[in-house]
Order: sequence, then structure tokens, then C-alpha cells
Amino acid sequence: MSHIQDNKVALEDHVPTHDETVARRNALEAIDNAKFSWFHVKTIIVAGIGFYTDQYDLFAINIAMYMMGFVYYADAEGSAKNTTPRTIDTLVKASAQIGTMFGQLVFGYLGDRLGRKRVYGIELIIIIVCTIGCAFSGSAMRGLSVYWFLFIWRFFLGFGIGGDYPASSTIVSEFANSKNRGAMIATIFSFQGLGIVSASLVAMVVLACFKGAIDNDQLMLDYCWRIVVGVGVIPGVAALYFRLTIPETPRYTLDIDNDITKASSDVNKVLKKNPGSLEKQEVLTTVDGKPVKAVAVRKELPKPSWKEFKRHFGQWKHFKVLMGTSVTWFALDVAFYGLNLNTSIILSAIGFGGDPKKDTIWRLVFLNAVGNIILNCLGTLPGYIATIFTVDRLGRRFIQFMGFTMLVILFIILGFAYHQILDRSIAGFIVLFTLAQFFLNFGPNSTTFIVPAEVFPTRWRSTGHGISAAMGKLGAIISQVGFFQLKDRGGKNAFIPQLIQIFALFMFIGLVFTWFIPETKGKTLEELSGEFDDDYTPEQTPLEDYQATPEYVQQAARA
Repeated sequence: MSHIQDNKVALEDHVPTHDETVARRNALEAIDNAKFSWFHVKTIIVAGIGFYTDQYDLFAINIAMYMMGFVYYADAEGSAKNTTPRTIDTLVKASAQIGTMFGQLVFGYLGDRLGRKRVYGIELIIIIVCTIGCAFSGSAMRGLSVYWFLFIWRFFLGFGIGGDYPASSTIVSEFANSKNRGAMIATIFSFQGLGIVSASLVAMVVLACFKGAIDNDQLMLDYCWRIVVGVGVIPGVAALYFRLTIPETPRYTLDIDNDITKASSDVNKVLKKNPGSLEKQEVLTTVDGKPVKAVAVRKELPKPSWKEFKRHFGQWKHFKVLMGTSVTWFALDVAFYGLNLNTSIILSAIGFGGDPKKDTIWRLVFLNAVGNIILNCLGTLPGYIATIFTVDRLGRRFIQFMGFTMLVILFIILGFAYHQILDRSIAGFIVLFTLAQFFLNFGPNSTTFIVPAEVFPTRWRSTGHGISAAMGKLGAIISQVGFFQLKDRGGKNAFIPQLIQIFALFMFIGLVFTWFIPETKGKTLEELSGEFDDDYTPEQTPLEDYQATPEYVQQAARA
């Protein structure tokens, strides 16, 4: 017995460090080397429709709030007439951002704790219900106006939207092959550009249908904003069934559920390929100088916990990556949401907001919708497209460095020469603003979403992405609630140049912290996350996490 025990210790000492099991390796290689297939296309569409809905809902509020001013402040006096007060406008827009931040944190953790599949679809149900609630908001009781109900519904709407970020990105990342992973994640994220444009297109169609009614009674805009908001429920309903029936990712099944047989079955189903035996790993080692064929089995590890989270990210080499993804996303969203949630200010600056003294109310609202489409089609959509086609060749880190650098330059020019450019050339201002929108999206707005879906271990991929995204939303909230309360300092929109200068500073901060993130192009998720480094090898992990099977020990004893 002592002879067997001694051999067992010797065998444990020889457990390979970079290849836990043939099963795991074969399954992961099958995913990483798989050809781009219909399953990948379907996954992109199912996840992308969610982002389409998310951004439709988030940015439709631009047009809705503009319309609501003509409905609920039609009887106001002076400059307040037909305009939603700035404080109310800010709170309603920011409520969804606040909800999104909490949703990203909660769903990020639940995605690791409960599994991707078990939480996927729940966030979309929340979005569907709350979108309907937003569309039917009304002044139902004393002290709770339509704006307050809209604020409440949009908070919970944001909570659902927040859940979509870590859930969709993690699922697509873990199903993607190494060659196309960046393009796949960038594609689902680009759906938000389509959602932003669609909100304005729907508004144009609705306004065209209601033109005569609005010309006779501006209060008919009350129907218009509700329809624009409510249409956002349609794509969500269309994608719900597919989200609820998507399989669990094999990586989660392998590394968290420790169900090798199920992972094998799932890989075979989705990729139409048999990854091979996933139950045992045969290795050659030596006992008393003789070669022995043995089997090593990985012991089931506990579910992710906050104690383990602190242990992992308490190490500088892991924490610096989380810090890099979080701070860069925070810096980016200060400018991104500061600009995109207040495009009416830019439209007014370039003379596309209409003239309230000369134009009809219908024309003012219609021009606002058209202007939003023009701004996004000029810079936003081309930026997304450029990222999709280059991210797996140029690399995420390169694109992020380039984007932040260009944004620092462009915001400095726009901020310090704001009035001079507008006075001399509106076309020149539009070109500069369009370039800024382009490099926001062919740059950090895309890469800050892609990288957190790749660089963290399977056990913390969803949580890490959720934390990074939540930091981004914190930046959006600070920009919306804090900075843009300053925009009228010194007169209406007088402080806009200084705000753009502040955005330039945050772009520089993002540029600096990009140094902390690794290049992820062409690497497997396991290489990027360090799942084969000293955190995951027997040298650093207690030997009881690994066991020699009885057959292995018997072979050793016989040897």
C-alpha cells in the first residue's frame, strides 16, 4: 500500500501543466479553429438584435424628449415654451444610464455564477416589458407626472439593457473562432449604430403620417413620441425565443460546470464536428525511471465567489488589465454619451435645427430627426464598418491607440476653435465633427467593448466585462448629469467649447490607460486570460485540485 501511495505522489508531481485534459484541449481547439458557419451568423444576429434594441431605446429618448416639450410645455412662457426643462431632460436621459450600470454589474456576476444560458433572455424580457411601460407613461396621480413615470420605467429598462452587455459579448466571444472573434464581437456591437439610425427613421415615418394632425394641433405629438418609443419592443420580441433556446457555451460547461460530456455534445451540435473523447487525458510519465501510461482527471472546482475574485484580481498582473479595460471605457463614454445624447445642440450649432420663429413645429421636429440620421450616417456607421473589417488584422490595441490619439487632436481643435470654425465654415465644422464620430467608433467605442470579452478567465469573463461596462456607464452619467449641467454657463450653450476641451482630456486619459490592456488579435481566450499560467497549474494550485485515477495508481503500482 505504501508503494502505491508513493507512486501516486510521483504521478501527481508529473501532471502536465499546460494541458489539463485531451478532452478540454480538443473541445477548445474545435471552437478556436472552426470555420465560420451558419451557427456563428445566427449567434451574431440573435445577440446583435439585442444591441439594436438597446440603442434604439437609449437614443430614441433624444427625439422623444424633444417632442414632449411641444406637448407638456406648450403653455409655458418665454424661452421655456415648447421646451422640456433641462433638469427634467437630464434626469430622464440619465435614468436609463444609471439602470444600465447596475444591470451590467448584476448580470455580469450572475453570468459567471449561474451560467450564460440561464441569464440570457431574462434581460430581454425586462427590456420588452419596460419599453411598453415607457410608451404608456402618463400623469396618473398628483406629484407623479409623465416624466416621473418615464424616469422610473427607463431605470428598469436600463437595468435590462445593462444585462445585455456582458451576456451577449461573453456568449459570442466563447463561441467564436480565434480568427474572426474580433469581427464577430464588433458586428454585434455595430447593431447599436443601426438602432440609433432606426430611431430617427421611425420618427420620420411617424411624423410624416401625423403631419396634418400636428399642423392643426401640436399636442398630437403626444402620440408620436409614444409610437417611436413603443416600436422598440418589436425586435426584442423577435429575438426572445432564440435567446432562451441558445445552448450554454462549451467553455462554461467545461470550466465551471465541469461537465465534459455535455460540452462535447454541445460542440458537436453547434459546429457539426466530433471533438473527440472528452473524458480522459492519457499522458506518458515515468515512475521509478520506467514509462507509464496514466490518466489525470481535473477535480471539480467551486463556483465563482467573491473571495476567489479578490484573490485573482488582487494580483497586479490581473488587476492592471481590469483597470485598463474599465478606465478606458469610462473615459470614452464621457465623450461618447456627452455628444450623442445631445445631438440637438450640435444640429442647432450647424444651422440644421430649424428656426423656431419661422418654421412650423412639425418641420422643427422633422429636421431634428433627419439631422440625427445625417450625423450618424456620416461618422457612426462608417466607423463601425471599418472596425469590423480591420479589427482582426490591425488588432484591438492598435485601433484603440489610434482612435484615442485622433480624438485628442480633434477635440482640441473643436474645443479651442469652436466659434472660429463655425463663423468661417459650417462645412468645416461638420467635417471635424464627423471625423470625431468616425474615430469614436473606429476606435475606443468598439474596442472597449471587444477587449473585456476576451482578456478575462472563463470564471470571470462575464463579471470582468460587466465591471468594465459599468465604469463606462459611470462616465456617461457623469457627463450627462454633471458636465452638461454646465453647458449654459455664460448663456445658452455658451460652455460647449469648454466641455469639448474636457472631452479631449478624457481621451488622453483613455490613451494612457490603453497601455494596460494586451493585444488580443489571433490569440485563444485561454492564452489571453492566463488560464494556463501559474494560477492554473499544479505548481501553484494545491495538489488536491488534481487526482490520479485508481487505474493510474494501479498501473504505477504494477510498474
